[in-house]
Amino acid sequence: MSGHSKWHNIQATKNKADAVRGKIFTKIGREIAVAVKQGGADPNNNAKLRDVISKAKQNNMPNDNIQRSIKKASGELSAVNYEEITYEGYGIGGSAVIVKCLTDNKNRTAGDVRHAFDKFGGSLGALGCVSYMFDNKGVLIVAKTDKIDEDALIDMCLEAEAEDVINDEDVYNIITSPSLFHKVKETLEGKGIEFVSSEVTMVPQTTIDLDEKQLATFEKMVDALESLDDVQDVYHNVNLPDVEEE
Repeated sequence: MSGHSKWHNIQATKNKADAVRGKIFTKIGREIAVAVKQGGADPNNNAKLRDVISKAKQNNMPNDNIQRSIKKASGELSAVNYEEITYEGYGIGGSAVIVKCLTDNKNRTAGDVRHAFDKFGGSLGALGCVSYMFDNKGVLIVAKTDKIDEDALIDMCLEAEAEDVINDEDVYNIITSPSLFHKVKETLEGKGIEFVSSEVTMVPQTTIDLDEKQLATFEKMVDALESLDDVQDVYHNVNLPDVEEE
């Protein structure tokens, strides 16, 4: 199992940007609302809710906030109806961008997303225009420590039917098919493996480099998209510079 992925850095940058704006809890709250509506309030019987709770904990969301969001969703399902919408388009330099949203007003969201693209030299495209450049994969990130032996981890992942283990500087990226994501995660958790993050996400098949000026513009566009309340995730194929996580 070998390979290389920039996804850890892309994801770290996204999470840091969300945290700075203080919006991550609100966005996770929306995900909880959708998960509860689709599968009920018991995470033991609702894999999607279980995943969102895991994401909430990875982002240091207090358990009281998580439980409050679940109760609110259970009691007010008819009050707000969030719809999942995906937009695809191009950023500066021919970069490929996918924007996942949860919204209660499609017209507002479409206008806001289009404005962010247009303002920074990008353009919205038709659904499917760039998604073929990405693979839907489960990505489980494990921090490297003295307690984790790489060969042993690879053996465990093979046994659990993971697709790949990528040695990426200070972490291991474990790649799975979406259908086996929960099996791999639960198998590894049962063996004492802890994750920095774990989610089913869009991974670019190849990445591109932008020059310094283009990169600055592209990052502003991503920041503008992520600052929108209706935007849950922004996926792209641009190599970003290394960032220091606080």
